[in-house]
Amino acid sequence: MRNETGMIKTKAARRASRRRPISSYWWLAFVLFLFVAPSVATAEADRNEAPMNSHARRYGGGWVCDWGYRNVDQSCVAVQVPPDAYLDSSGNGWECSRGYRKVGEACAMIEVPPEAFLRSGGGSWECARGYRRVDQSCVAVEVPENAYLTDSYGSEWQCDRGYRPVNEACSEVVVPPNAFLGSRGRDWRCERGYRRVDHSCVAVKVPAHGYLDAYGSGFACERGFKQSGSLCTSIEIPPQAHLVPSGSDWQCDRGYRRSHDSCVAVEVPEHGYLDAIVRDWECERGYVKTGLSCLALVVPANAHIGYSGNDWACNSDHRRQGDSCTAN
Repeated sequence: MRNETGMIKTKAARRASRRRPISSYWWLAFVLFLFVAPSVATAEADRNEAPMNSHARRYGGGWVCDWGYRNVDQSCVAVQVPPDAYLDSSGNGWECSRGYRKVGEACAMIEVPPEAFLRSGGGSWECARGYRRVDQSCVAVEVPENAYLTDSYGSEWQCDRGYRPVNEACSEVVVPPNAFLGSRGRDWRCERGYRRVDHSCVAVKVPAHGYLDAYGSGFACERGFKQSGSLCTSIEIPPQAHLVPSGSDWQCDRGYRRSHDSCVAVEVPEHGYLDAIVRDWECERGYVKTGLSCLALVVPANAHIGYSGNDWACNSDHRRQGDSCTAN
């Protein structure tokens, strides 16, 4: 009995040893990872190893070349700064010193001609005040009599007040009597009450019932008068009329309309009323204007009087078709 029992237990132990739990395989994978991962990481680090004359980035991974070096095929090569140059703000390039300009991989001196100076940036030149650039030199600006240099660069000239440019000189502006120099000083204008005729100022003749206009070079008529040539003539206001706000014309009273030089009464038909302009008439709501009459609006079935009151529209569940409404 013991032997049989022992044999049964031994067989069961063998079968149990064949069926290992799945968790034991996870442990095996973890042990392999501990041995393999460092070697892979070492190989990756070798590939990304920072070259000489470089340093790690302040943020994120990777590296950058030191000041005075530039990246060339994953190596840091010294920046070759030519004479009369200096490293730029990035540290991986160069710029020419003041008074020099870049020519290929070198810096050439800027030749500044007489009567010129370097610009603030130092990379080009400009002529001194009173000179203008012609090709690669500075030529004196010839300022005529009664003129002065203009603009901040002083490369042009302008005539003094009371003079105007004529060809390459400044000619005096001849101001006639009853005139004065304009705001720019190169022309003249007539005083108020005078108008320009050729090269002189002629007095404005203001007729009776007239006055100088806003410009002072012409006249306007008083209220109730209208301009007729060089005169101001009285406005004839017909019966049932009045002056317009400007006072230069007339219009008919409410209920009258203009017909030539008179006002005739507006004939309002039955079911009509004077419109907003009060020189014509409109029909009441529910009536339509037909010739000189107001006829009752014929509203078909399934319709209603429209917003204007002088037409009809179909109800929401119908649509207009000719003179009737059909269901949608």
